[in-house]
Amino acid sequence: MGRDGVRAEEIDTGRPHPARIYDYLLGGKNNYEVDQRAGEALAAAAPEVRIGLRANRAFLQRAVRYVVGSGVRQILDIGTGLPISPNVHEIAHEVAPDVRVAYVDNDPIVKAHGDALLSGTGSTSIALADLRDPRAVLDHPDVRSVIDFDQPVALLLVAVVHFLTDAEEPDRIVATLCEALPAGSYLVLSHVTGDFADRTAAQAVYTKATATLNLRPRAEVERFFDGFELVEPGLAQIPFWRPDTPPPPRSEEIGFYAGVGRKNA
Repeated sequence: MGRDGVRAEEIDTGRPHPARIYDYLLGGKNNYEVDQRAGEALAAAAPEVRIGLRANRAFLQRAVRYVVGSGVRQILDIGTGLPISPNVHEIAHEVAPDVRVAYVDNDPIVKAHGDALLSGTGSTSIALADLRDPRAVLDHPDVRSVIDFDQPVALLLVAVVHFLTDAEEPDRIVATLCEALPAGSYLVLSHVTGDFADRTAAQAVYTKATATLNLRPRAEVERFFDGFELVEPGLAQIPFWRPDTPPPPRSEEIGFYAGVGRKNA
């Protein structure tokens, strides 16, 4: 067995993993040297990356508060990444203690940390599954134990869809997930873009990672919300989606779009 009870053969330490790069850039300790090297290369290629990742975390918190404040009591968070406090269930429970949260990630280290974090918590679960197989995610017993798809659900796809290549049909994958949601559900999504600066060098960092980085323009990101009504201010550069603090420095350079949409039918 490896660290955190995960079998060593399940952990790919030869290639950087997006969740562990993210963890490193946010100052976490759940990463390997290969992830650290990739993180430093990414920061060299896109100096504002740490600001952007913090802005993404802040968006996640604002969006969770919004959907829970709008009455949703179930959250399906796919591509959750390594635990960073406050986690989604902690944010949600500040607004409504009865919210149920199902986390999903394809990294066994994330699963091990999630199991430890959520031990004894009946209103949360974590499933080891891959976004590339949306039906397996929807049907996973650890998802079904928490989520009732007959009731509104907030689907969180925060900083994860950009790891799907065009060949993997991200539109189909997102549509399959969204079709499972009843009316009154929400889609919360953020996605990297090259609309504000050349990010070719940043993309190159991920060529040796377990998932590539796929930049998409505004129109392609907005298409993921087909069938949903975008709440104000619509699809926005991530620091400017309902900000509750002054925008961080270099906000205009942050290459992330973010939005929240409501399914009305």
